Amino acid sequence: MPAEATTLDEHMPALAQAPSTRQRLFIRYFTGALIDLAVLGLFAEYWDWVEVNSFTIILLAAVLLQVLLKLTIMVEHQVARLFKAKSGWLMTVGRFFFAWVVLFGSKFVILEALAVSFGDKLHFGGPFHGIVALIVVVVVMLIAEELVVRLVRKLN
Repeated sequence: MPAEATTLDEHMPALAQAPSTRQRLFIRYFTGALIDLAVLGLFAEYWDWVEVNSFTIILLAAVLLQVLLKLTIMVEHQVARLFKAKSGWLMTVGRFFFAWVVLFGSKFVILEALAVSFGDKLHFGGPFHGIVALIVVVVVMLIAEELVVRLVRKLN
């Protein structure tokens, strides 16, 4: 094998170990929070419907959003699991309906959590008292996170 065709493993220390589950989860959520930070920061800079007083507030809001979005997804999966346990078209319709209720309703909870946590230092404006702006920001965050996950998977 030519010298320039070495593998990455040959350059790793002998004691290098694969990350643990806890380390992988930390990296996953840390990366998610950084993506949310970038997305929220860009919206704050370029969209009048998102107003944030400082970088610190953007950072704290990104971490809070990451936690709340992950909790929302956990609740949605729990609800879906209840309906998947039983068969029939009514259970399928119920699963999709209640998943929608959880995912849509959570935006009101998230908006209130942000309002309580940051007051007037973070504001989502526009139609329906900021719900539209929050939904747009959250959807872009989720798309950005998914794109990064897909990129990382392609790197294997």
